[in-house]
Amino acid sequence: MEFKFITLSVAFLMFCSSCSTTGVSENLKYLDDSLVSYSVVGASFSIDPIIQDRNETLVNATLEAPIGLTEVQKIALLNSVELKMIVTAMLSDIAGAKHNGRISNPRFSFERISSPGELELTRVLTLGLFELLTLPKRTAIADLQVDLVRIRMVSSVLDYLAQVKIAWVEAVAAKEALEYAKKALDSAQASAELAGRMELTGNFNKLERAREHAHYSNMATKFALAKHEAVTLKENLGSMLSLDSEQRKNFKLPERLPDLPNTTISVDALEQAINHDRIDVRVAKNELLVLGEAYGLQTIDSFTDVEMSLVDKTEFDGDRGSSDGFELEIALPLFDWGGQKREMMTQRIRSASYRYEYVIQHAANELKNSYQTYLVSYEIARHYRDEIVPLRKIISEENLLRYNGMIIGVFELLVDSREQISAVIGAIDSKKQFWISHVVLDSAMIGNLMTARSFKIKNV
Repeated sequence: MEFKFITLSVAFLMFCSSCSTTGVSENLKYLDDSLVSYSVVGASFSIDPIIQDRNETLVNATLEAPIGLTEVQKIALLNSVELKMIVTAMLSDIAGAKHNGRISNPRFSFERISSPGELELTRVLTLGLFELLTLPKRTAIADLQVDLVRIRMVSSVLDYLAQVKIAWVEAVAAKEALEYAKKALDSAQASAELAGRMELTGNFNKLERAREHAHYSNMATKFALAKHEAVTLKENLGSMLSLDSEQRKNFKLPERLPDLPNTTISVDALEQAINHDRIDVRVAKNELLVLGEAYGLQTIDSFTDVEMSLVDKTEFDGDRGSSDGFELEIALPLFDWGGQKREMMTQRIRSASYRYEYVIQHAANELKNSYQTYLVSYEIARHYRDEIVPLRKIISEENLLRYNGMIIGVFELLVDSREQISAVIGAIDSKKQFWISHVVLDSAMIGNLMTARSFKIKNV
């Protein structure tokens, strides 16, 4: 009777421990709420195959018009296979973290011994007593681990969306640059053809004609590279969005990048971001909390382990007799006192503590570095917009007047056209660098520094 009561009690504890669970839908809701809090476009992420057709319809509707920064994030959340791979891997880690808070299954053994006129049946139920006694603590630690993985999941999704935005900026800039590379090629081709005719009439020598043809060859090479880059970057973006072949045919990008904003992000917003509940600080803090909470349990576990076995025995030797009881199995620390295991845990906690301190100290510095890059990129792009390109336009207009007045020749006009196109291409590149630095700064402001470290802004 005692054995049955204890068995039922253990079963009840096992049932209770299994009731506390974190479902997939709850984790995905946490992800969606977090993305909204970080001002990401509102599109619910889902891994449910049942609603895949609905998502495909939304994606096709979005692709009917040229997609901007908002639309490209929405498509990624609805359709990206790589993003689903990232999230499902994190959901697996969440399930593993939750499993760490469960008690191990009990072990049941059955023994039958018979001899002439005698029969002995023994039933033994064994469970980890230490695990049972520490179940509330283990569950609390598991909840902290779940929170940590959830934060990392949000960080990974935000990082991927930042990569998608950067890929979009690069693809649109390449498309815009290709247009002007074609103009440069047409200008060089006209110059080369004219030089060839003038050589035939004796107005150009062989060296002058060769120079014009060399320039045309150089522009043809640059145009081929620009075309290759535009196609490659667009295909790369389509791959990140997991668009199929039919969707890629209907996949349209804007003709040019967005205009520069009239004002930059203020220093006040930067200071507020430093003091905000940042992702990098939350990750470092939770890592320290998990290790700190687990230290006490693992310290005891490094010395010994305790198992309890409930025994129920029935004997038949003419008359039936039964007995029950229990036995304890204790690991004796004779050869290994667990010193190295405790030392390992101590150093892990120290490392996590130093990392938490490092993140707090360097968060402001890394954010300011991203902000400086952002400001420099903005100033250069604005300088191209307000100074260089307008000046080149004025020069071209004046040279056209001089050409009409037969003060300069056609080749001088063509050279000026090349310089004007070169200035516009430089302006496109500077604007591209600004929008990339803007994406990186946005990531740095929320403490998601993976993007900032993955992408290096080239010197503009």
